[in-house]
Amino acid sequence: MRERSLPASPNWYCSRCSDVSSSGLLGVGRSVRAYRDRPPETITVSFSVCFSGELVGHKDLVSGFSFCQHAGQSHICVSSSSDGSIRFWDSSSKTLIRDHAAHQSSVSALHWSPVDKNLVVSGDEKGVVVCHWYHTGDTTSFFPEPRTIFCLTCSPHTWNYVAVGYKDGMIVLIDVSKKGEVIHRLRGHDDEIHALAWSPVAREDALYTRPEDGEATNGVSGGEGCYLASGSKDQTVRLWSTAKGKGVMTLKLPYLKRRGTAVDPGVKERLWLSVHWPKGRPTQLVSSCFSGELVMWDLTKSGKQRWTLFGTSSEGQNHSRIVFNMSSVHLQDGRELLISTSMDREVKCWDLASLECCWTLPTLGGFVYALTFSPVGTGCLALGVGDNMIRVWNTLTTQNKYDVRSFWQGIKSKVTALAWHPTKEGSLSFGTDDGKVGIYDVFSNKPPQISSSYHRKTVYTLAWGPPVPPMSFGTAGGKPSFSLYSCAGEGVILQHDPYKLNGEASDIDKLIRDTNDIKHKLSPHTDLSWKPDGKVVAIGNEDGCIDVYQAPSLKLLCSIQQHHKIINTLRWHHDHSSAPELHCLLASGSSNAIVYVHDLRSVIENPPESPVVLTEPYRRLCGHTAKITGMAWSPHHNAQLVTVSYDGTAQVWDVLEEAAVSNYRGHVGYLLCVDWSPVDPDVIWTGGKDFTLQEWNVSKQQFTKPPKGKKMVDLKEKMKANTKQKKKNKKAGPSGAEGAAQPEVNGPPVTIGERAVMGQGVSGEDDEDEASSTSSPAPSPGSSSENSSCHLKIFCYFCIEAQNIFCLSATFEMQRKSSAAVKNLTGLKKKKPRSMLPLSTSMDHRPKDELLQDCITLASVRHDNSQGDHIHLGLFADRQALYRMFDAEGTLLGHVEAGHFDSVVYLRLWSGDLEGALQLATEKGELNDHLLSIAPMAGFVVWSRTVEAFVKQLCLQEQYLKAASHLLSINKLYEAVDLLRSHKLYREAIALVKARLPADEPLLKELYTCWAAVLEKDGHFSAAAKCYLAADASFDAAKVIARKNDILSLRTAASLARISGEASLAQSLSMRCAKDLAAARDWVGAQEVLSLQDSLLVHRLHLCVAELLSEMLGDSEVSPAASCVSSHPWASPGERHIGIMDRVRDVWEEQFAVSHQSVGALLQELKSAESPTPTANSPLRQVLLYSSLHLTRAVLSWLLADDDQLVKELWHAVAWPREAGHFCVSAELCRLEVICPSGHIISILNVVAALLRQNKGKQTF
Repeated sequence: MRERSLPASPNWYCSRCSDVSSSGLLGVGRSVRAYRDRPPETITVSFSVCFSGELVGHKDLVSGFSFCQHAGQSHICVSSSSDGSIRFWDSSSKTLIRDHAAHQSSVSALHWSPVDKNLVVSGDEKGVVVCHWYHTGDTTSFFPEPRTIFCLTCSPHTWNYVAVGYKDGMIVLIDVSKKGEVIHRLRGHDDEIHALAWSPVAREDALYTRPEDGEATNGVSGGEGCYLASGSKDQTVRLWSTAKGKGVMTLKLPYLKRRGTAVDPGVKERLWLSVHWPKGRPTQLVSSCFSGELVMWDLTKSGKQRWTLFGTSSEGQNHSRIVFNMSSVHLQDGRELLISTSMDREVKCWDLASLECCWTLPTLGGFVYALTFSPVGTGCLALGVGDNMIRVWNTLTTQNKYDVRSFWQGIKSKVTALAWHPTKEGSLSFGTDDGKVGIYDVFSNKPPQISSSYHRKTVYTLAWGPPVPPMSFGTAGGKPSFSLYSCAGEGVILQHDPYKLNGEASDIDKLIRDTNDIKHKLSPHTDLSWKPDGKVVAIGNEDGCIDVYQAPSLKLLCSIQQHHKIINTLRWHHDHSSAPELHCLLASGSSNAIVYVHDLRSVIENPPESPVVLTEPYRRLCGHTAKITGMAWSPHHNAQLVTVSYDGTAQVWDVLEEAAVSNYRGHVGYLLCVDWSPVDPDVIWTGGKDFTLQEWNVSKQQFTKPPKGKKMVDLKEKMKANTKQKKKNKKAGPSGAEGAAQPEVNGPPVTIGERAVMGQGVSGEDDEDEASSTSSPAPSPGSSSENSSCHLKIFCYFCIEAQNIFCLSATFEMQRKSSAAVKNLTGLKKKKPRSMLPLSTSMDHRPKDELLQDCITLASVRHDNSQGDHIHLGLFADRQALYRMFDAEGTLLGHVEAGHFDSVVYLRLWSGDLEGALQLATEKGELNDHLLSIAPMAGFVVWSRTVEAFVKQLCLQEQYLKAASHLLSINKLYEAVDLLRSHKLYREAIALVKARLPADEPLLKELYTCWAAVLEKDGHFSAAAKCYLAADASFDAAKVIARKNDILSLRTAASLARISGEASLAQSLSMRCAKDLAAARDWVGAQEVLSLQDSLLVHRLHLCVAELLSEMLGDSEVSPAASCVSSHPWASPGERHIGIMDRVRDVWEEQFAVSHQSVGALLQELKSAESPTPTANSPLRQVLLYSSLHLTRAVLSWLLADDDQLVKELWHAVAWPREAGHFCVSAELCRLEVICPSGHIISILNVVAALLRQNKGKQTF
């Protein structure tokens, strides 16, 4: 159940995308959402609206919505979509009744007839009008005008009359009972018709008109017709007489907020003029205006001002942007309300009697990326939305339940992160998807402060925390009490000074490296969370690791290696709970579906000398089926957590019990953010992909756990949709069914990936044809595709036959086609090459008398030294004449005009102008290898400049390898390497550097690192590890291999780290690998992994005890038999009378050479191992692993003769299975006396008896 919510914004630029039913149900088109309109009892009550439900089913934009206004059917509604579908819905049950697909293009207008309860009329962008009959499901189509329909409305008095408005300003009145016969064409508007409204009375009473209002000068007397009002983009509202088919009145919009005399062209371009004729007001018409104002026109009033403005009693009542839709409803108390939707993303309700705003419902135009309550201003909720705005909602106000303010200045991008200042009221920091970080003062009208340090990618997390160096050292003005930290998609965390945002922000990675002496590359950061007391900060990384640092030096305390995918969210438990042991709980969510909670109390209260690696969680919360995107601890309860996920649900958990409490499923699509109400322990707020913010009660939810397998269901739906799309595309081809030739106007463009998928079913023959076409000559522009494909096939067969490959298996028909093709190809006339001197050639083809005259002219030039340009005679005169002819051929009338620049270049070469030829070829992009080979003749400078120009030309042609080779010819090696690297040709760049530069070249390491980052991002971990190894980054190589998180990868990473001298990392990875092998009961493999390092001897002893314990319990048939991958011979069942501790001692001495001198050190080392608290949901394998840990400590204590520690550890060994609910295992440990070493049975007899008494009655042994 949902309480309050901010819904998605109604669609824009639709003539009827909202409507109100007679029962007060408002429906708006987004994915067709409906809202229950509950009018107030008195006008003094300012607000009453709540969410009713949503109708989900359209696959494209909802373009129209209309209710049936007839008694008994007021709950039925109809919607239209840009995909051409019409759907009928039951709004009470939120179910689809039926859908129609009579339109072939986008539906632009829709209306349910107010007279006939079964008639629905729709129109599309092609001009087709369709009548849908609800009771029979039949449809009838008409095509009154070949124009784009913008709006239509059915007559409220005559069932068969429909008025249709078009994009070009035409209005047509049609009779649907006579096959769409046109009754009148109403001409007068010269731009788009946005809205049409019929008079509520079925007669044409006299209205006052002016001479300039049209053909009616003194009014029109009553008749059988009905007035029709129209609103157009031409800034006029016109009234029409449908009896005479003429205009009777023209109303020009008032410029209420305009300064000067001219109208801003931008205002006219953005204008949407909506009109509405209230049912009980035949002489009053409502219309929208330029900037969102609503005006009431008095049609009987004379004078210039015939209108009254809505909402004049106080500021801020009117819309601030253009209004798209208006609809009205009559209340039972006689009042009439008007509902309006606008581009300002607000839905307003007006009282038509007072023209005052009753309430305003803010809406959202994008994903809700972030939400957070102010820690100072109680109940002040901030929202970061994808429509480039921040909303701040005072959720506790009593007068206006939707007291929301919007902030847009200085943002200009999606708001993806928010964080309130911990102590300063009204200070709200925000981050955007373009990397911007800023701070708003929500109680002032000032624009935000913007940080001068931008991130390269989307800002995902903002957090306020204590300053760390260098900011904690202070400046001349003193150090700030809080710094602002931002984490973005490039993996960098920046520290901003909130008082000097124009200063340079510092990257905390430098401090982390210096403090912890880290030489390797840090994993990109993805989230951070400061503990409420500011003592430590948790940072999540891309590789799934969580690092906890101590402030202010950022010393690494521990590394949590539980997740193995990117960390999405981290949250510390609040520090005002009554239980201090909960203050150090850290919840983490990643792209895995499991939420882990870690207890870091021991690490924080007693910081270790060297960082601790934690591989086991304190609690494990399982239930979500997709990645975790947000979480929040309850400020009212101890250890209650709410999480949101891509599975579309929000889940409340009892962390200590690992139990699901409540599951909310009110959203459509995945969720992105969540926060707990600061005042009501039962209320939670969530936001997500469906453009909504929703408030809901924990105690009122029907479900307790997320739906199972939702991720798989969504995947199947997606695959089903892809299959349908493939079939649709197949039918749309040339050989498709009837009607398939019409293109799908609104279909999405097919991407390369989709083409690859759709091409998987192509046969081998088609593939061969397609491959051959790539090397075949292109068909002529006039040839059809069918003919061109035939030519390509013939050419392919001819080539194959010529190579004597296809002759033996070819049929006679194929041979005939091949021979015919040979004749056709050989019979083609060879095309004459283009002339280098076309002007001279053309002059030699003139009439005979002109050619004879040329001879006389040439003789005069040669013998009498006559002057003249005679360009065409340059071949027969002196050199200067030849040069003039070359200039004319190249520039004036010849090759340049025709685009034959290569010919011009050759002419310049022939004339000896080599530098000019190269310059022209450079300018026109016509350089080639031949020109480059002769460029040295013009000198070194010209040659070098030509090579650089050729390199740029080759880059434009995507010939990067060739370009780099030419750079080498002019000794620009580093530029060649940069060129290859900039185009991600790392392999070639590295080969070039290694071949030409010294082995210690720094550039080589840089190339390896860049290539490794790209490979790692694409998931090629092994190749990335090779690059890191080549760059002497062994730590990073081991880490990247371990990201795969399978046993083979972990073993390889551990070996790599050990060989490279990274002892601590090798130990951590070996432990992770051995743990997974032990869980799979591969005991030999686990011992082999640990045996490679002497420092892991105590863990080998632990696994030895675990193997012995597992074999003994399996032999006693208490533990369910499980397949064992491998085991040691010494683990096989031995003598029954020997206890496990005696047996462990013997195996240790024989197989591991454990001496009495080393027992103390081994026990001390084992005490530092993790030992979490047992929970009821722990699997048996994990229980036995931790029970054997305590049993190992017990054996070591026994060898040291420490009876107190022995009894304590034995008790824990037995208690672990009992606390986890495995009572049989716990009792078996006692019954068989397997835990008792010889000589110590009496000392623990009381412990065993107490345990048995406690278990008595719970389970029969």
